[in-house]
Amino acid sequence: MDLNYSPEDRAFRAEVRRWLEANVPKDELTTLEARKAWHRRLYEAGYVGMLWPKAYGGWGATPMQQAIVQDEMARIGAPPPINGLGIGFIGPTIIVHGTDWQKQRYLKKMLTAEEIWCQLYSEPNAGSDLASLKTRAEDQGDHFLVNGQKIWTSSGPIADWGILLARSDPKVAKHKGIACFLLHMRQPGVEVRPLRQITGHALFSEVFMTNARAETRDLIGRLDQGWAIAQTTLGYERGANSLGRVTRYAIAFHQLVRAAKELRRGGRPLLEDPVVRAKLGRAWAELEVQRYAGLRVLSALNKGEPPGAASSITKLSYTEFEKRYYETALEILGPWGQLMASREEFEEVDTSSGEPGTWATAFLWARAGTIYSGSSEIQKNIIGERVLGLPKEVRADRLKA
Repeated sequence: MDLNYSPEDRAFRAEVRRWLEANVPKDELTTLEARKAWHRRLYEAGYVGMLWPKAYGGWGATPMQQAIVQDEMARIGAPPPINGLGIGFIGPTIIVHGTDWQKQRYLKKMLTAEEIWCQLYSEPNAGSDLASLKTRAEDQGDHFLVNGQKIWTSSGPIADWGILLARSDPKVAKHKGIACFLLHMRQPGVEVRPLRQITGHALFSEVFMTNARAETRDLIGRLDQGWAIAQTTLGYERGANSLGRVTRYAIAFHQLVRAAKELRRGGRPLLEDPVVRAKLGRAWAELEVQRYAGLRVLSALNKGEPPGAASSITKLSYTEFEKRYYETALEILGPWGQLMASREEFEEVDTSSGEPGTWATAFLWARAGTIYSGSSEIQKNIIGERVLGLPKEVRADRLKA
């Protein structure tokens, strides 16, 4: 692709920058209603649901325009939309696989944050091996009875609806007996328990379903199509927001350089230490690799190519880089890393306060990235099998090499 911005792209960036500078909240968004109000302002400005078809309330923008908005929001530190899971990949999944009734009923309220969404996929014994899920959906005619447990559910405590994978037929192969539903989270029989992580935040939750009700009209696709639909969802999740993420890393990098200028060791600024400079140089080089990986994703989107198995490359690359990056930051900062703030925001912003954490907190959070949306090991399997076409018996050895 042409890596130069067109005059139209530059004009659009200037417009977005002016709007954000004039409208970004000056105070922290400490309540759910305040965060919903900010989300609606972004939507009304045309900056939420940008790639969605206009027929469903979206703006029909280009992938480049969406990338520019993400980039400018990261640059200024703007609070993100609250309904990120719904906007980013649950809504697009409904657009691809849902019925006309489902699209009309759910998509507009998703865009305006009238209804918040979560993802009900992982279970205590079915995380990376998602096809081993045990949650059951029993057909009762006009509805299904759902019983089971989900875990690591982002936005669970504030969600109105969730996209659910449940086993509809235990007698067939595990990938084939799975159905996908839209589940009302505010009904009797659905219990949400927040999970507190090592960072001190409670970004995830457990969800227990006891004779919960999923309406037949809320079944997405066929009864045995859940696994295929899940791949659509995960494809959007793994490849989304690449360039905005790179901008956040770049901002954090420049903060790290400033800290290395200010902090002293042995009477000299850390930045004068050749070992520190080498570590920073390597981090910047890896950051540039992530930037061009993001541009590759953008190029595919501009060509109208949907996210597929190749999105696993993006997900594996940025999450492993994030982990290495914050390890490097703490090696450089030493004890100061426990105290100094980083502007880098947590990925699961839907249930966090949005407050910046310390470098140490970011280091701890980076571990989650190599697990959610499929662990790094799973991503390597997908890349080997579906992207490179390697036989299973040689895939692991070849990827190690």
